[in-house]
Amino acid sequence: MTAPAGAPSRAPAEVVFPALGTTAVLLVTDPRGLPAAEAVLRAELAAVDKACSRFRPDSELSRVNLAAGTPVTVGERFAEALEAALRAARLTDGAVDPTVGRAMNALGYDRTFASLRPDDVRPLPVARPAPGWRRIAWEPRTGRLCLPPHTHLDLGATAKALAADRAARYAAAAAGCGVLVGLGGDLAVAGRTPDGGWRIALADDHARPAPDGGPAVAVTGGGLATSGVRVRTWRRAGRTLHHIVDPATGEPAPPVWRTVTVAAATCVDANAAATAAIVRGAGAVDWLRRTALPARLVDLQGSVVRVGGWPPDTATDTATDAVPATGLDRQPTPGGAR
Repeated sequence: MTAPAGAPSRAPAEVVFPALGTTAVLLVTDPRGLPAAEAVLRAELAAVDKACSRFRPDSELSRVNLAAGTPVTVGERFAEALEAALRAARLTDGAVDPTVGRAMNALGYDRTFASLRPDDVRPLPVARPAPGWRRIAWEPRTGRLCLPPHTHLDLGATAKALAADRAARYAAAAAGCGVLVGLGGDLAVAGRTPDGGWRIALADDHARPAPDGGPAVAVTGGGLATSGVRVRTWRRAGRTLHHIVDPATGEPAPPVWRTVTVAAATCVDANAAATAAIVRGAGAVDWLRRTALPARLVDLQGSVVRVGGWPPDTATDTATDAVPATGLDRQPTPGGAR
């Protein structure tokens, strides 16, 4: 996962608190701007939770899922999250697909991760492919949405990253200074960065301090995201499961990569590419090369593969500028092969 590793010169002001089932981290280059930036971040997190949580019966997502097969009108915040999810599905050729909600529930991830049984003995139901994002009927102009019958959305692959992008952008404007927002493995920056960029340590788990001398990069703009299969795991019917589902099978993606970290112009794009790489497994390296996005992949044995100009591992500050948002758009879409 990605985690702030401090600034190269003057330490920024910081606030850390639990949110969205993970840890929210906010850093600002000017301590005077921290209260305004924190207020923006907390408001953004509350809004995305109310709109997109799978675990709140009063969320808009829960209402949409209950109405599957029937047209509904959705609000502006939910519409933005849905658009981000559909864009990610299109650009990853369906490797990241918001219609995996029922598959997630069937695997046992039907409540907050902290509430999951660590070793559930119930049998696993037969896995089924996700219905597919192309079957969603969505009219952006009117906000009318109709899911296929028996389809549940899960916006987790993009909604948290979208919240990081929005919070960083609006917090920087409110605080009048540089801002970094980290939500678990999703990180976005906005405004003027510290000299040399925001230094980011790379580790499997954002909640655990990275080892001294471990790999780090410096981010000067855009977003950085890490997806992995080692942290959010549980056991069911004797199997170890993780939270990244392959839409083509409805099963957790076969573990090939321990973590994948991607830099892009937005956290949403970085997260979509990192998640798609986990799903694509052995085909991830060639696919990421076609996107031209800088990425670092770590396999189960700890071997590292770097593509797209990702710098060599170093504890010193090596700037990684986010690529244009069109980076994902440059990829070919070869018929959904993963």
